Amino acid sequence: MSTLQDLHAAASTFQKTDKMPVLFIGHGSPMNALADNPFTRTLNTLGLDIRNRQPPRAILVVSAHWLTRGSFVTINERPETIHDFGGFPQELFDMQYPAPGAPDVAQEVMDAVPDAHPSDEWGLDHGTWTVLHHLFPEADIPVLQLSIDYYKPITYHAELARQLQFLRRRGVLIVGSGNIVHNLRQSMPRFMHDDPTPYDWAVEFDSWAKTKIDQRDLAALAHYQAAGASGPLAVPTPDHYIPMLYSLALAEPTDAIRHAFEEVSFGGMSMRSFVVG
Repeated sequence: MSTLQDLHAAASTFQKTDKMPVLFIGHGSPMNALADNPFTRTLNTLGLDIRNRQPPRAILVVSAHWLTRGSFVTINERPETIHDFGGFPQELFDMQYPAPGAPDVAQEVMDAVPDAHPSDEWGLDHGTWTVLHHLFPEADIPVLQLSIDYYKPITYHAELARQLQFLRRRGVLIVGSGNIVHNLRQSMPRFMHDDPTPYDWAVEFDSWAKTKIDQRDLAALAHYQAAGASGPLAVPTPDHYIPMLYSLALAEPTDAIRHAFEEVSFGGMSMRSFVVG
């Protein structure tokens, strides 16, 4: 097995590539892994477009479902498929995403980001594999995750993301996976009654966020409470919101931003997904 020192030496030989895009995916329910719907078909199309343009050397995911004290990056050669949920059909628990890991990219991240530390105690959580299952169903591209340090201020994450810019020119596709509007408590009654109607406040905040994303206004997005009454309702906790900041912070001035999927449903759940570059 390669040591981290060997990986460091190997990483220095990688050639620059054309700049990879960056994705933010509003992943929603784990059941989307089993679904054939407009959202999952959008992911499939995105994956095909990326492969045709330039197949990624690896995929780095910042998922709402790996929250830590400190920042960690997975170094597993064979990351486990984590079923970090309950109350769903056995078919969902039986799903696997057997992609290889990317310890070489993990070493590059740790070399560039002083705050990042290695971890082999995490795999691919459902914020990662339920999305990649549709983007790259072959599971043949190496995958690693970067954790969210939940004890840092929200502005910290945009600053850390900028330290990852170099990966875009080393063939690494970076994916933020969360939801801009994510209020499960408010959404549950409509889930239980199979009522996809969104709340007005959820639509209002999603629209506000779209405007700020298009303006690349990270400062406003980081202070989402200033959006009015819809802010605290849309983002009762920032775990699902933070991955969006990573994706947007990776945008360069010449990058286009395209909203690939737009939907607010089941009360307070935004599936908004966008592409940078």
